[in-house]
Amino acid sequence: MKNWASSLAGASRRESVVRAALAVVLVGALVWLLPRRMPGEEGGHHAEHAAPVLDAFEKAVVTEFKYGQHGPAFSLLTLDGRRATLADYRDKLVVLNFWATWCLPCTDEMPTLEGLWKEYSARGLVVLGVSVDRGAPRALLEPYVRNLALTFPILLDPDSKTATAWRVTGLPATFVVRPGGEVAGMAVGPREWHRGPMPALLEPMLPRRVECAE
Repeated sequence: MKNWASSLAGASRRESVVRAALAVVLVGALVWLLPRRMPGEEGGHHAEHAAPVLDAFEKAVVTEFKYGQHGPAFSLLTLDGRRATLADYRDKLVVLNFWATWCLPCTDEMPTLEGLWKEYSARGLVVLGVSVDRGAPRALLEPYVRNLALTFPILLDPDSKTATAWRVTGLPATFVVRPGGEVAGMAVGPREWHRGPMPALLEPMLPRRVECAE
C-alpha cells in the first residue's frame, strides 16, 4: 500500500486533522471497493424506527458484495499433484476457503466445510481449500488432511501469492463465488457452513438443474 501522506511542515493543527481523516477514508476504500448491505437498509421510510430485518447474508454473518466482481484468477497445484484453476469451476457454486494447519479456528471449521461438500457437491457446489502453509510441506499437510478425513480439493498456495491477490488479511477467510465467477460475499473467521443459516444463503445460488426431456 502506498503511503500517500507527505511531510506537512508548518501545517496548522486543523489541516493535520483533516489530512489524517482523509487517510483513514482512503485506507478503508482499498478493501474490495464494494458497498456493504447494512441491516434494515431496505426497510422503507420508517426503517430507522423499526427493528432491522436481516437478510440471508446477515443471518449467516457473511459480508455481501451488492455489486459482485470477479475474483483474481489463479492456477495452483493440488495436494494430489494436479493443477486447478478457478475457471475449472465456472459452472459451479464455489466456496473458496483460505486456511493453514497452524490456524486453530481453521481446524475447527474444516468438518463443517466437509459436511457442506458432502451435502451439496452433487448439486453443483464445490469447496476449494487453499492452504497457505509456507512451502506447502506435504509431510505436514497430508497427515492433516487424512486425520480430518477431508475429501474436497486441497490447493497449495506456498508463497501466499493467491491469498494476497484475494486480499486475505486473516484466517480462515472464505469467499462465496457464484456460478460464472462473480464473488457474492466473504466471511473472515470460522463459520458452521453445513447447517444453521448457511443453506438458506447458499441454496438459491446453486446452479440451476436442466431437466432432460423424456
